[in-house]
Formats: sequence, structure tokens, C-alpha cells
Amino acid sequence: MIVSSPSAPVTLTLETPLRARSSVSPLSDPTARQRLLLQAATLNEQARVAATQGDLEASARAILEALDCERRAGGLGLQVLQLIKPRA
Repeated sequence: MIVSSPSAPVTLTLETPLRARSSVSPLSDPTARQRLLLQAATLNEQARVAATQGDLEASARAILEALDCERRAGGLGLQVLQLIKPRA
């Protein structure tokens, strides 16, 4: 229980330290895509093992997570916008 008087200053502390801001954006991080693809491969292997053991629910869940990782990996990297208006 914390008791404070009206004139005493209150000090708050964080239990986890704040992360320093990185100068590398997650979209331009070259290893982020590789990590997602590695995670997808790991999930695919887990799905295969679960399917051979007859646990179809766990296999399906792992497959969906792997597909999500692959989708997110595909969205990383440089994005090109069509800035030139085509002539009609």
C-alpha cells in the first residue's frame, strides 16, 4: 500500500526499461523478412509433424500462422508508388 502526503512528490518508475529508438525502420530492415520466412518454415514443419500425429487442429493452426508470416514477409521492403499519371 502506498501512502503519500499532498506535499510529497510522487515518483513513478517503470518495471521494464524503455527501448532506444532504432534508426532502422522495420520496413527497411533486411533481416526482418528473413526472420519471418524462417518462422514460416518452422511453422510449416510443426504443421507437418502435427498432421502425421493426427492432430489436425494444431496442424491447421500452424499452417495459418505460417501463411500469415509469409504474407507479412511479402509486404516488407521498398514500396513503389505510381506517381506518374498516365495519359488518357
